[in-house]
Amino acid sequence: MRILISNDDGYQANGLKVLAEIMKDFGEVTVIAPKHHQSGISMAVSLGFRQIAHKDLGEGWHYVDATPASCVKFGLNTIFLDKFPDLVMSGINHGSNAATASCYSGTLGAAAEGALNGIPAIGVSIDTHNPNADFSGIRKYLADIIRVLIQKRTNEDRVYYNINFPDIPVEEIRGVRMAYQGKGRWIREFKEWDVNHYAKYGITPELLGQSSNPVVEEGEDLYMMVGEFLDDPQNTARADHRVVQDGYISVVAHNIDCTDYREYDRLEKAIDTDFKL
Repeated sequence: MRILISNDDGYQANGLKVLAEIMKDFGEVTVIAPKHHQSGISMAVSLGFRQIAHKDLGEGWHYVDATPASCVKFGLNTIFLDKFPDLVMSGINHGSNAATASCYSGTLGAAAEGALNGIPAIGVSIDTHNPNADFSGIRKYLADIIRVLIQKRTNEDRVYYNINFPDIPVEEIRGVRMAYQGKGRWIREFKEWDVNHYAKYGITPELLGQSSNPVVEEGEDLYMMVGEFLDDPQNTARADHRVVQDGYISVVAHNIDCTDYREYDRLEKAIDTDFKL
């Protein structure tokens, strides 16, 4: 099996290294990850005529100064041009990609790019931003989860999977649960810039490709997005973020087809027949 791995935390992230180690048991691993941190970039691509730097780091590792989805594109258009990989993996993301976060996730954007090209794809995250997170639970359980997803793979080539691990000791993980994308939204998202905000996680602005001493124009104020998640009361215990909160590993099947087919059926006649120009 040939495996393409990317992420959104950048090629130096510990989670990426752990995922590459785990996937070596499945086959030949090629890592193509962003040069810089790319969280919240979703499935954005590096369009336009700007220069895109690539570096071969050796032993199957590469970085590209581009978005996660563009890193996967780069791999499919260069290293895997003659034959696509058998699997695209993305992660291990430092931070939850459950519920609404999955809409913004660069980790899942890379997985979605794989699915868009008909390749089985899986994104993996852990519910902590700590760059030195405890990955022991992932080391113990992820391989078996991947084997089940591969064995049970649907013929639907637009599906990709989103796996979220709780940030708890491995002995406290209660199991694995199939889940759905939880409902909710982020509130109070903009706060005044504070260079010390992520210090407790060992994260610096430089790690995000920024400066600890940003230059601002006269009259500008600096903010940062560090909002709070507002849970939706309609969620059940099978909502992915609640599954993780309960100490389980959540698995959600996503689809790159964003069509709401119930709404399609409801409006088809009104739009096609009843609507008069």
